[in-house]
Amino acid sequence: MDFFSHSTTSWSLSFYPQPLLNLRRRSTSGTTPAFPFINTLGFISYFVSTLAFYASPLIRAQYAVRNPQAPVPTVRTNDLVFTIHAVVLSGVGWSMFAPRIWGFSQGKQSVGRTMWGVAVGCILAIVLVVLFVGLGQRDHGYDAEGWAWIDVVYGISYIKLLITVIKYIPQVYTNYVCQSTVGWSIGQILLDLVGGVLSVVQLVIDSLLQGGDWSGVTGNPVKFALGNVTVVFDVIFVLQHYVWYRKARMEAEGKELESGEEEGIGERSRLLGRRQVDER
Repeated sequence: MDFFSHSTTSWSLSFYPQPLLNLRRRSTSGTTPAFPFINTLGFISYFVSTLAFYASPLIRAQYAVRNPQAPVPTVRTNDLVFTIHAVVLSGVGWSMFAPRIWGFSQGKQSVGRTMWGVAVGCILAIVLVVLFVGLGQRDHGYDAEGWAWIDVVYGISYIKLLITVIKYIPQVYTNYVCQSTVGWSIGQILLDLVGGVLSVVQLVIDSLLQGGDWSGVTGNPVKFALGNVTVVFDVIFVLQHYVWYRKARMEAEGKELESGEEEGIGERSRLLGRRQVDER
């Protein structure tokens, strides 16, 4: 059974519930812009590293030198397609916090200095690694036994890992402060959870099929770690939504239902009034 295709499908679908919820509510309140902002940077870095392992002859050759027992990177076409899709959808999610584009109402939250600092720090770190490998090595990074261009790619991929570790923290904290998950779509979390579990399972299976050698995992630590970190935070969100802040969510949903019913009654009354006038 191809668990990977199912995990990719789950992860791809997980990008839609939150934007659709924002569209339905005409609001981004209850969510923090820090999440889609830093998530976009994370998936851009993931796209670059995935593209390098998938299509760069140099990076693939250096990978083979460092992992002789499993010389082929565990990166598939689905990985690349997923990262492109993720970059686009993450960007759309971030754009929803721009009133001039969507006109949504929103809370008082902003990206924050911490996330801006993380973003700038990640970019500067990669620039320094590129300069060190390209200019600081005698072979200019072409010898896989020393500091090489594959290390630059690993550095870029570690940005995604770092961002995955921290990107959920602002939303977890926001839910805690508000004692509510209203405005935060649990649908994306459930799909994300399924994708994370299946991704880890598939990576382990791929490594076993390559002769039981675990360099398929150690050679692609980010992909393995991403699945595990995702599962941990998703479980926290599930507990917040269904256990810890369940009462607040149900009260908010009840108010929305009552408001919708009142609007429906008002609209029906207006239509009935117009019909009576027309009959006269």
